Amino acid sequence: MIPPRAFLVSSVFFAFSCAVVLAQTTSPVTNCTIKSNSSCEECLKIVSCLWCISNQKCIDYPVKNILPHHSLCPLTDARWGMCWVNFQALIITMSVIAVVIIIAILVCCFRCCKCENIGSKRAEERMESQTHLRKFRKEERKAEMRQRHDEIRSKYGLKTDNQYSRFENS
Repeated sequence: MIPPRAFLVSSVFFAFSCAVVLAQTTSPVTNCTIKSNSSCEECLKIVSCLWCISNQKCIDYPVKNILPHHSLCPLTDARWGMCWVNFQALIITMSVIAVVIIIAILVCCFRCCKCENIGSKRAEERMESQTHLRKFRKEERKAEMRQRHDEIRSKYGLKTDNQYSRFENS
């Protein structure tokens, strides 16, 4: 059994979802055709309208298609947003700007990756030089220890020139 509180929350959510869907499907009536007898500026005050210069008509923008069909109004004669820019020039300009932005982003990404690789090469070289420095210091300490051990051996007479001389006496 569903608790009453969960049922209340789910029913409110369902009602809200239905209201949103209905609000999206029912569009307010735009009077673009009424503006056909006026100027381009008057027509384009309504964002959902498209002005066609060739036949001086204000038309509802065909939102189901990305571009208005040629039979509705040729792209060179269509105006949307501003009267002085034809729709075809607007589309071409926006496409060029989008391509330039995408190329700029790709170039930035490439340069950042390249800079990271250069940084890693520098870090790698630094690590390698530190490794060589550690090895050199280790060899120096080893040599010092050998010299001290040899001094102690010679002090107590344990040092011989030939390491295998012990085995020759037998």
